[in-house]
Formats: sequence, structure tokens, C-alpha cells
Amino acid sequence: MPIRCVETPLLAASSTPPQWYRDTLRLTLSGREFVLRRDQDMEALWESLGREGFGEDERMPYWAEVWPASLLLAAWLHERREAIAGRRCLDIGCGMGLSALAGAAWGARVTAVDHEEAAIAHAARNAAANGLGLDLAVMDWRRPCFRPGSFELAWGSDILYEIRFYDALVPLFRQMLAPGGRIWLSQPWRQVSEPVWAALAADGFRVTKLHEESVAFASTRSTVTLYEIGL
Repeated sequence: MPIRCVETPLLAASSTPPQWYRDTLRLTLSGREFVLRRDQDMEALWESLGREGFGEDERMPYWAEVWPASLLLAAWLHERREAIAGRRCLDIGCGMGLSALAGAAWGARVTAVDHEEAAIAHAARNAAANGLGLDLAVMDWRRPCFRPGSFELAWGSDILYEIRFYDALVPLFRQMLAPGGRIWLSQPWRQVSEPVWAALAADGFRVTKLHEESVAFASTRSTVTLYEIGL
């Protein structure tokens, strides 16, 4: 796997990691403040769903939390702001919208998709609260709702936490990207995800490791790696 790493940290060191306060998060990234709001935390949503609420796809309410991988991806988009400005970009599995908002703040034309209607509703409210424009859609990765070649760039944070997602994402990558397009994936280290990078290379993708950093959010700290996937 080629390695082209950014050596300096992308996130400013802080003695107090960012965290929610009464379901509001104020987060400063690269000098720009973002405000995220939610109605309930992930644990409360989990309890309210019940077993039948997960469905056959086991749709856990992970979207209701901010994860270290999304913080690093948002900071990376600022680092690459000249590359994303004015470009058509797809945010895959946007959750409440942090990385989509970061992309829009730094000039990208962002379309953000998520499997969960509640996530898209929150992303829309958070976009309005931050004065940013996003195109938003509820979308199952297995059934893309855009024309092939619609996007010059795509990105996602922590979307390979289960190996079964690979079979849905690979066709999506091929279909959604315009010729020469790239995908940025921000992924915490997990044993289950390790075979993914070799599998992508075997399937004809160029895989480059871009950056690695220890990232904290609230009581969670993870080593997060950024990868670039090219066709």
C-alpha cells in the first residue's frame, strides 16, 4: 500500500476533548465553529427502538453520536480545501452531518446521504443552524439514487465497521465516481476492517495511506487512519 502521510497533526491538541452539552455540540475545527444538535443521545435512541426497530439490516442509531473518525475527516477536508472547492462531492453515511458541513464550509458542493431518515433530518437542521447549504437524500448504498459518474470526490468516516458493508460499497464507489475520482475514508483501527485495504487493491483500486492520528472525543480516544481510494 503506498504511503503519503501528512506528518503534522490535523487537530489542535486540547486538555479537554470536545463533548456534548445538553444535546448541543460546539466544535471548532481549523478556526471555524460548527454547531450540532440532536434530540436524543445514542443510548436513549437504542433503548426506544427495541429489538424490532433494528430490522433485518440491524440499523443501529450510530448516527446520533460524533465519532473520532468524523472529527479527523472534517479536519482533513480543511487541509484539502483547495482540492474540494467547487467540486461535486458525496458524503457517504453522513449521520448528523459534521463532515458534510465541513466540506460545504470549505467550498465543496456536497450531497450527503444516509440510510436513516432521522439522520438526514438532523443533518438538514444542522446545516440550517450553521448557515450552510447541503443536498441531502435518504439512500440505501445497495440502491444508489444518482446517475453514474455524478461525483468527483466522495468521503466517509467509519463506514467499514462491519465487513458485510464491503460488498455494497465497492459497486457504489465504481458507480458514483467520475473518471479520475477519489474517495477519502477515515477509519479507526479495528481488526475486522484490516482485510479491507488489501481487498480493495485486489479489486483494482489504488489504496494510499494519507495520515494517522490519535483523536479524542468525550470519553473516547481512537487511532484513526485516513486512506485515499482511487479508481
